[in-house]
Parts: sequence; C-alpha cells; structure tokens
Amino acid sequence: MTDPNRERERDAILGALAPVLDGIVATFGPVCEVVLHDYRRPEHSVVAVAGSVTGRAVGGAMSEIGMRVLARGDHASDELNYLTRTGSGALVKASTMVLRDSTGAVFGALCVNVDVTAVGQAHALLGALAGFGGGTAEPPVTTYGNDIDSVVDAILDTHQSRHHQPWAALDRPQRLELFRGLDERGVFAVRRSVEQVASRLGISRASAYTYLSQSRATGPEPGSPAPGSPAPATAASNPAAATPATDRTDEGVQP
Repeated sequence: MTDPNRERERDAILGALAPVLDGIVATFGPVCEVVLHDYRRPEHSVVAVAGSVTGRAVGGAMSEIGMRVLARGDHASDELNYLTRTGSGALVKASTMVLRDSTGAVFGALCVNVDVTAVGQAHALLGALAGFGGGTAEPPVTTYGNDIDSVVDAILDTHQSRHHQPWAALDRPQRLELFRGLDERGVFAVRRSVEQVASRLGISRASAYTYLSQSRATGPEPGSPAPGSPAPATAASNPAAATPATDRTDEGVQP
C-alpha cells in the first residue's frame, strides 16, 4: 500500500525540479536536453523535457539506461559522463542522476544529454592532422523513444544477437541466461513485457513465466557467459523489479 505522504513528497520534488530543466538547457544551448523521469510509471516515465537531443516528449518512455537503473532499485547510483549513441548516430554525452525521497527510496531520475557529435568529429580531425594514431572504443547505441515497446524490443535484440542463434537453437542454460539478462536490465518491470518477450521468441506466456522463474531461482549456470549487466535488484530493494509488472495487474499471478 502506498504512503500518501511519501507520494506527495515525491510529487513535490518532481514539481520543484521541472522549472530547472529550462535553465540548464539555456546554459548549454541547443545541443543540450534535460529529461525528468518518474519511475512510478515506467511505461510513461517522462514528466518534463527541455531541449531536443533524443526526441522524447512528456508521457514518453524511459530508455534502456533508465530500465537498468530501475532494475537496481534503491541500490541504484548516479551514472555520470557516459558516452552513447542514438539510433540516428548522434554521439551523446549523458548523465543520469537518481532521485530519492526522504527515506532513500529511488523514485525517478534527472537526465542530462548533450549532443557532442560535432565535438567528436573535430577531435578526430585534429587527431588525424596531429598524427595521433589509434581509435577509441565505439560507444554503445541506446534506444530512445516515446514507446516503451520499442525499448524492450531493442534490449531483446541486443541479447539475442550475442548468441548468434535463434531461440529454438539455444540450450537451456542459454535460454535462462537470456531471461536473466533481460530481468537484470529491468525489462520485466514494465507492464505486458512478459507477453511481448514471449511473442518475440515464439513461446507461450506460461513458458516465458517459467523461464523467468527458473532464471531467478537458479542463478547463473556454471560456464554460462556473463550477461555484462548490473546485479539484479532484490525484492527488498525494488519490488517493481523483483516481480514482473504483469503480475501486479488484476489478472493475478501467472504460472
């Protein structure tokens, strides 16, 4: 049961931060975007936006980075000055700062995205002119969108591409690793995500719940590849991440 006082406190924090977004964007100019997220509604977490780098709008979805933070629950920490790319190829330097209420519970995030594509091109040109050899690691591509389904699809595509095999060709440890990796990325904190994953993999909803349950119960299989994702959230740290969102609807818990 939610605490009305805590909910009012969280609403007040978000309300106080919303006007700050325009000031940050005015300081850094048109290459800057600031997004305010309310994780209490992960499918439509964007409650305020200033600037336009990733194309988000109020009522839009969190990115896969936000889902990763959501999966960590109250153990989440700020992610600062990381590089990523948008689907259109823009190079973005970003920071994600978690929001906590007075109890320390994470309930949202303030994200700053700066388009540094031109800076990166200038850096590469100057390096070439100066004769500096060697390249830097290519930053990962992040899916930004106003539709949470597209974000879930992108995460699923990334995990499936690691195996270079269709679902039918995966053995049991690989299937459990796939579900474990999706769980650790916060996918199953989103409503109807179990059904979406089941449809993409061509399996029944009941089978998807079974694989998810087994992946949580068994832990990583010996010799299985590390998913490369943060540690999964526990029920104590984030009940939303510990229970598939579809389980919390009036449909009841599924097998």
